[in-house]
Amino acid sequence: MAHQSELIEKDILAYLKSQEEKSLLRFITCGSVDDGKSTLIGRLLWDSKMVFEDQLAALEADSKKVGTQGGAIDYALLLDGLQAEREQGITIDVAYRFFSTARRKFIVADTPGHEQYTRNMVTGASTAKVAVILVDARKGLLTQTRRHSFLVSLVGIKHVVLAINKMDLIDYDEEKFRAIEADYREFAAPLGFTSITALPISALNGDNIIDKSGETPWYQGPTLMHFLETVQVEDDRDEQPFRLPVQWVNRPNLDFRGFCGTVASGTVRPGDEIRVASSGQTSKVARIVTFNGDLDEAVAGQAVTLTLEDEIDISRGDMLTRPEAPPLYTRHPEAHLVWMHDEPLQPGQLYLVKTATGVTPGRVTAVQYAVDVNTLEQKLVSTLGLNEIGLARIELDRPVSFDPYGTNRDTGSFILIDRFTNATVAAGMVLNAPDESQRAHLSAGESNPWAPRHITLDAVAATNLNLVDLTEEKGLFILDLAQSIHDYLGKGNRILIRLRDLSQLEPVAQLAYDHELAFEFDRSGDGVSILLFKRGTTPAKGYGDDGTGI
Repeated sequence: MAHQSELIEKDILAYLKSQEEKSLLRFITCGSVDDGKSTLIGRLLWDSKMVFEDQLAALEADSKKVGTQGGAIDYALLLDGLQAEREQGITIDVAYRFFSTARRKFIVADTPGHEQYTRNMVTGASTAKVAVILVDARKGLLTQTRRHSFLVSLVGIKHVVLAINKMDLIDYDEEKFRAIEADYREFAAPLGFTSITALPISALNGDNIIDKSGETPWYQGPTLMHFLETVQVEDDRDEQPFRLPVQWVNRPNLDFRGFCGTVASGTVRPGDEIRVASSGQTSKVARIVTFNGDLDEAVAGQAVTLTLEDEIDISRGDMLTRPEAPPLYTRHPEAHLVWMHDEPLQPGQLYLVKTATGVTPGRVTAVQYAVDVNTLEQKLVSTLGLNEIGLARIELDRPVSFDPYGTNRDTGSFILIDRFTNATVAAGMVLNAPDESQRAHLSAGESNPWAPRHITLDAVAATNLNLVDLTEEKGLFILDLAQSIHDYLGKGNRILIRLRDLSQLEPVAQLAYDHELAFEFDRSGDGVSILLFKRGTTPAKGYGDDGTGI
């Protein structure tokens, strides 16, 4: 290796100890294609002397063979390992690299700039704390710059470095640098970043990467490496309420029953009272078991096994929490979705929703809006296509524990999986769950036990939640329609009604007949979906039909 601390030769144990004590920063580089992301990371590796001798020899040979710098060292080749990447001079897959300095350890994810590979960028950003967003100084902000900035904010990254690259190609023009910085700050103002640090750099020449550049005497800020070494990244997971998604129930013999998982947030000690989010049952922690012995305390990030004082029902996928700070426990989370598949989202289609440790069948009932990444404006759509981002409402077959993603990235995220191809089609970040009192609720009238129940559909217009779930109704029922809902339908809105099977269809048909409504019928998943609407009205929420019914 071309680097290193002298401790490696003199005292390897002391060297390893010093590495353990350094803080670790995960960051990503992102931006549009050809902004120089791979070159920048290659430069960081090169200047921090984290290139092995054989890698150096291969880099020199590859630079002459497939490099883009006229035979000079092409630092991007340290990252772009795929043949297709080298042939096209672009990044396709996410490349992770580790390097360290005397002050800190780093794991950097080099993410692709092409819109086609936005899904790969989201993957790389999901674990990062800092984003280095590159901008070509000649081109200014591009669509991908805005898209990646929005995605960075969506996945919860708070610190952004705006690295305005290729300053050497605009003669280190301060005025252009300031103009790009101002444009970006104006665009990013609604995204809620804690800090935005703009740097004039040249990844190829090393300007303001490790050392101050003599070409930019007007710039008084830190170099990129100095910023990365000193930025204070908040990790407040220990301060948050305790969360442990149960990954496995460990029962090797009759005398031991432990619940394994990684502490997502908070701390736990023997004697602490915990609550099972799904059942509400409580108990106290008896032991915190690890391979190296019992612990007095477990903190966020530790993989442990908890044993409890009481025998209560806990399964894989449950979440152990503090009694006083339970998570959301809902069938209807509202979440931002990043659609990652070539096939567009099919509202109503059954997908698998994979959370921290559980998999639950579920479907997207409605797309509230999609976000225009150029303007951050919301636009009404009926579905999401590849790389589109929107807010959607999810319906799960059974309640699942979530936290809002903004407060807990581990328990507030999920992915959607196609049941047949097993492909990951979307990444989701839970925004919230509509208050149960705000959901389209069913109010049952007084009746004797032998008569059909009267169920009144109301409160939908007030909540804008167009879903009525009747799958749990076991007996006969009659549907009544509140005037507010009739008016709601008259404005072109639709109501999606879930039925368990065809035996429940008649009350819906009677309701439609009585109120001169129309409906579309569809078999979805294990049940029946009915889309109720008023004929001849224009859809207000972009359902994709012309309002004339079937």
